[in-house]
Amino acid sequence: MKDKYEKKIKGIWIDPIIFTFKFVRACNVCICSGECCYYGVYTDKKEYEKIIQHKDRIIKEMDDSQTKDVNLWFEQPEEDADFESGVAVGTQVHNGKCVFLDKEGFCTLQKIAMKDGEFKWKYKPLYCILFPLVICDGVLTVDDEHIARMHYCSRAENQLSTVFECCKDELIYFFGEKDYEELVEYKNEYMTRLKLLQEGEKTNFKVNQ
Repeated sequence: MKDKYEKKIKGIWIDPIIFTFKFVRACNVCICSGECCYYGVYTDKKEYEKIIQHKDRIIKEMDDSQTKDVNLWFEQPEEDADFESGVAVGTQVHNGKCVFLDKEGFCTLQKIAMKDGEFKWKYKPLYCILFPLVICDGVLTVDDEHIARMHYCSRAENQLSTVFECCKDELIYFFGEKDYEELVEYKNEYMTRLKLLQEGEKTNFKVNQ
């Protein structure tokens, strides 16, 4: 991995594509109805257990498009080294969307936290929070395959920002303020080198014409 990536923060390799990959400015479920949540998500075993602990509160908040049968909420656990516990548990898809997505496109897990005066991401799985970022084989990168199957976020005319700019709050949440600042420093270094490289390529092109 070291041959391909040069920077590691908090034990995670950084794919510099996160600094340049184009994306929408911010999420707006009023436009896309939470389309990124249609396919379910993998949760860490600890996150799964936390959700189950609060099943009664979650059920109370669910609408008629969601299943209140807890047995239909999750897939079978599987080993995955990219998860803190080493075990991932996927959420099921019900009515064409994640079981925790309501008919208005809002996450029930985030709704109950906010309604109860808790931190908004208290119950939300990390990979839901990070999207369009993902950790794959120990590398923080862009989930471009998932983006490609979305109708709004995949369109070039809507991509007026970068993944890095869009996900500032999410990155701070994941890394913490100190490590996020280190990530910003790396981003600035990388973008400076990229600019110099591009300028050099332009100069060589002109000389060779």
